[in-house]
Parts: sequence; structure tokens; C-alpha cells
Amino acid sequence: MSSSLFYDFDPLEQVAINLFHGWGYNFYRLENQLRADDLMIRAQVCSLLGQARGSVEAAESAYRRAFLPPPSREKPRPDASAMANAQTLEKLSHAIGALEGQIRAQPVPENDRMTQRYRQEAPTLQKLLDCDMRLTGQAELLRSMLEDKDGGSMIEKSAEIQEGLKAIEASLRNRQAALFV
Repeated sequence: MSSSLFYDFDPLEQVAINLFHGWGYNFYRLENQLRADDLMIRAQVCSLLGQARGSVEAAESAYRRAFLPPPSREKPRPDASAMANAQTLEKLSHAIGALEGQIRAQPVPENDRMTQRYRQEAPTLQKLLDCDMRLTGQAELLRSMLEDKDGGSMIEKSAEIQEGLKAIEASLRNRQAALFV
């Protein structure tokens, strides 16, 4: 080895530890693992909701092509019920997208001294993980309910789909409440 400072382990270790602490990293603590798990799980939940939204958008597009033809002299205005159904699918897509954005923006407890003074971080993160597990199951159920379905079947099951969206919203509220306990 060379006598360069780049090879002297003790000063390098000291620099690394100082940087790690400055970045808020405390080596492989349980809290760090739970925080990383929370971020990864929420990203996957958003992916599932993105797939569900994609299914709704594809079904809406096919529905519009099938039931809302371009205006003609004989029929200058679209069928009102077909237009309402297409708008129902569009609103469903927007609602799923809004939930996805809310999940992506959910906070995680900060890793600072003030937070640690008033709250035990690991139990709070464990509660969030439990909430995230429920969100994961709900998002997968919604995705599987919408996958490869046509617009007509989605419209028929719109009450059940809306119930699923309300359940996801309730899980989000429970997750937010876990942060303030």
C-alpha cells in the first residue's frame, strides 16, 4: 500500500463517520431499515395504483371509441348515457391518480433529535409498516379488480370500486394518524 492518506483507514473511517452522522445516517439501525422499507413499500403501492389507473384509462379509451362515435348529420350529439359512463370512467381514473399522489407524498418521521425526544421512532415506523401492508393489499385488490376489464364491466362495478377507493382513503387517514400519536 502507498503512504497516501487515501489508504490510511483510521482517518478515512473518521471522515466517513462524521459524514454519516451529518447525513443523519446511524449505521444499520432498525429505524433506518424500517424507514427504507416504508419508502420502498409506498413506491410499490403507487406502482400498483398506476397499473390500476392504466387499466381504467385503457378501458375508457376503448369505451369512447365504441360508444361515442364522431358526430354526423344524422346524430350530431353523443348519447347522454354513453357520455355519462365515459365521464364516470374518467373520474375513476382521476381518483386513482389522486390517491397515488397522496401515497407518494406521505411523510415518514424525521430522524432528528427533537423527534427522538418525543417519540419512539421504531414503534412509530412499525405502525406505518402495518398501515402500508394494508395499503398494499388494498391496492393489489383494486389492480386485480380492474385488470383486463372493459369499460362496461367497470361501470357495472363502479360502486364496488368506489368502496375500494374509500377503503384506501381510510387507510391513508389511519397512516397519518399513526404519525401524530
